[in-house]
Amino acid sequence: MDATLDAAGPARPAAPTGTPPCPAAAADSPLRGHPRGEPGPADARPADAGPAGTGRASGTPPRADGAASSGGVPADPGPNRPAVTELRLSAFGPHRAAAFPLGPVTLFTGPSGSGKTQALDAYRALAALASGATLREAFPDPGSRVPERALPDGGGRRGFRLGCTVDGPCGPVRLDLAVQAEPVLRIAGERLSQDGRILLTTALRDPRRRTVEAAWFTGGTVGVTRAPMPDDRLGTGLLPLRVAGSTAGQRRVLAAAEQVVVALRAVFACDPDPARMREPVPAGEGRLRTDCGNLADVLRRTRHECGTRHALLAGAARTGCAGPVAGLDVRAAAGGAGLVAAVLDRGPGRPATGLDRLGAGELRFLALALVLLTGPGVLEVDPAAELLSARQALTVLADGLDRGLDRRQSAELLRLAQLSGGRGHIRLVAAVGEDTAGTGRGVPGVSVVDLSP
Repeated sequence: MDATLDAAGPARPAAPTGTPPCPAAAADSPLRGHPRGEPGPADARPADAGPAGTGRASGTPPRADGAASSGGVPADPGPNRPAVTELRLSAFGPHRAAAFPLGPVTLFTGPSGSGKTQALDAYRALAALASGATLREAFPDPGSRVPERALPDGGGRRGFRLGCTVDGPCGPVRLDLAVQAEPVLRIAGERLSQDGRILLTTALRDPRRRTVEAAWFTGGTVGVTRAPMPDDRLGTGLLPLRVAGSTAGQRRVLAAAEQVVVALRAVFACDPDPARMREPVPAGEGRLRTDCGNLADVLRRTRHECGTRHALLAGAARTGCAGPVAGLDVRAAAGGAGLVAAVLDRGPGRPATGLDRLGAGELRFLALALVLLTGPGVLEVDPAAELLSARQALTVLADGLDRGLDRRQSAELLRLAQLSGGRGHIRLVAAVGEDTAGTGRGVPGVSVVDLSP
């Protein structure tokens, strides 16, 4: 595996992993003088330009500058919140030279084995790294991320590459990452750039050391600052601890790094487990877990704190649950002090139905609807503290969003996602089946990435 994100010149053979050649740094980049200072995979290939495995995106996400997109989709009228607008998988699992645009609602679809889960896993791993996780925590099985036909280099090294673009108040900022998976898991190279200028670059110089050589833009008389960084953590997330912000260049680096970290940390990976949702739960702080097992406790909280959103959830329940639904209620569970259980109010003269009697699809639907109608204060996430929550957008990752749901339930979830996405508070990135993708293709503001051959 090539140990950095550097460009392969015209006379240089491609990296053994088969990753594409990389563009050179901008001519005015202060980091061009840094050894091997032209990092970054040439992975800006449009998602609709490639054959099988690179993805075809239908639907155009809104532009971050507030203008209407070419597809006629209205732009987000809310504040310019940091958000991931592109996911790049240069060499990651089955994906090669793939770039996926991400809008307020993005649905990945395709046959089994096409890479839907791998794409969401890449996003989740970047989010974990931005939150301070180590490489081992973000990639517990790194070998499965290496392209299947990637050959080791002379040192027996293989790896993978991924990255993203984060748009926000600073404008688009690119993050690219090269990871060595074998024989030792480590970051081989990282690049943070904006408008063609390299703001941070790292490279693995000495395989015997557990550090990488980092260089970041300083400006002024110094130009570039160099220092070692650990090879198992995201350098972008460490910059606020290393950069003083005393020059205009340093402040630019800090602003770009903060924008990337804020956007990536605001992620809630949701996979409701109906079996865990049927049991009464202790009344607690009311923050929804990723498996939604404490749904009753969260409903108890939302019913008292936000009547408007609770009413919207009850309206969604009327669409997605069988039988009449007058509302959602929470009651003390019998036989347990402090335990609560959620019920569907069936209306006057009708007994309520406990959630333990609902089908698995109904429970998944209720949990996902609640997620799309709430936010960081209700969901168990730890977003960055650099910005107020009102200035952040939470991204919900849902692998198998429509698993166990009927077409009516899936359509209602897309409606709720469109509603929240239009306000800029919630973004959705999900893997779905073809039926749900077909429904999404006709919904304004919904982008469908088709991974079919």
